[in-house]
Amino acid sequence: MTIAAPTSSASMRSPFRYRPYAIIWTATLVSNIGGWMYSSTSAWLMTTLDSSPLMVSLVQVAASLPMFFFAIPAGALADIVDKRRFLIGAECYITLVSTLFAIMVWLHLITPGLLLLFTFLVETGSAATSPAWQSVVPDLIPHEDLGPALAMNSVGVNISRALGPALGGIIATSFGIAAPFWVNAASNLGSIGALVWWRAPMRRASQLPAERFAGAIRTGIRHARFNSHLRATTIRAVGFFFFASCYWALLPLVARNQLHGGAPLYGILLGAIGLSAILGAFALPSLKHHLGPNKVVAAGSLSTAVSMVLLGVAHNPPTALLACVIAGSSWIAVLANLNVSAQLALPEWVKGRGLAIYVTVFFGAMTVGSVVWGQVANLGGLPLAHFGAAAGAVLAVVLTLRRRLQTGSGPDLTPSMSWPTPVVNESIDGDSGPVLVMVEYVINPKDREAFLDAAESLSHERGRDGAFAWGVFEDVASPGRMVETFYVESWFEHLRQHERVTKADLATEKKIHALLITGTRTTHLLSQQR
Repeated sequence: MTIAAPTSSASMRSPFRYRPYAIIWTATLVSNIGGWMYSSTSAWLMTTLDSSPLMVSLVQVAASLPMFFFAIPAGALADIVDKRRFLIGAECYITLVSTLFAIMVWLHLITPGLLLLFTFLVETGSAATSPAWQSVVPDLIPHEDLGPALAMNSVGVNISRALGPALGGIIATSFGIAAPFWVNAASNLGSIGALVWWRAPMRRASQLPAERFAGAIRTGIRHARFNSHLRATTIRAVGFFFFASCYWALLPLVARNQLHGGAPLYGILLGAIGLSAILGAFALPSLKHHLGPNKVVAAGSLSTAVSMVLLGVAHNPPTALLACVIAGSSWIAVLANLNVSAQLALPEWVKGRGLAIYVTVFFGAMTVGSVVWGQVANLGGLPLAHFGAAAGAVLAVVLTLRRRLQTGSGPDLTPSMSWPTPVVNESIDGDSGPVLVMVEYVINPKDREAFLDAAESLSHERGRDGAFAWGVFEDVASPGRMVETFYVESWFEHLRQHERVTKADLATEKKIHALLITGTRTTHLLSQQR
């Protein structure tokens, strides 16, 4: 996945001063080239097995569905286990399944159903590794070079997108349809070797035990629910990816049925998308400076609509090639800004899960869109599907433009570590709970509305940090005595809340403290229900 847009040609080179990043970046570039060879050749292979639009679009569905199903559990694992070991195991799985698929194609045993099954299995591995790959980048380089490193990840993905499909078409034509799948299986070995060689740096660890898997998933979903910046990003993502999925899913049929071309032409069209995305990445800093991320995403969405109109009317390669060039540069413009917004909306402790939720929305929209536009093409033809998706993309821009993206100038999400350790009189089992936390405030009754407005923001903070219920009450016998309550699943989870409060959260707390007549008093109550 593309993560960020480059800031300058000079800064883009800076991450390669660090050997771990340079080696892993190169290894993943090779692996991604093999992955794009696999994806493009699989879609073309389906046109030879079953050329109906619905079946061809189901290849995209099989590739996207695992992200929808497994990205969130994978994100939870990325936050609570050793990411390096997890990645090694998952990459070995991908290599094994890719090799089995190459054998099946080589022996002419593949069927449409088996092609979809193996695509699903391979992409399940990709879904498992996606959050971990994204969250491991800060371990490879110093913080000051994080932006350029994320930008170079974007460039690497698009280099592979430009080269992989074209190489896949050439290799399939020269050595047979099974050859690209063998190359893909071998290409993954470099990533495994790089991960085995690399040693993650030692970092300050929490004194608390790791979160449990199911609880980590619940906490991540709860955080996303109360994170308004992440919600805005995912809404904008749905408005784009659902409609943009049309040209990804139907491009093999455009090449085969409308243009009457073969696998090399399909590879060239995909390569044009990737190459124009690379060139578009270098133009992004100027566009963002003049338009801002929100307008760049809107412009990219409108340009995508133009590309789909051109694909709908294309009956010669130059028109289709122009459409793909526009689509590629538009894709990077939208994707880079959405991914940056998702990254900046998340504190470090939940970054894997938050990015996984974003990825789930991304691929869920792509999956549903591929089915919908494949069925529309099946019933009404390829032009109708492309024209309908183009109209929907324009409408989505109008409906989602008010959802503002994060730009880097937003809240400070570093931990504040400002909450004092709770006072207890005896040892507490960390897994016991739920815990009821009560915070008492005394204000002037005339400040009630200002307090309640600030408390509303406080409720979102508690939810983001792990509380599953929240409320605020006023003492009927003593006006101005307010009691905030929130529930947390366990004592350990409440202690984790102390580590999750950010410096941005302190701004909300200061607004409340400015209204107080006396200091606050906090009480912790542990459930005794059996």
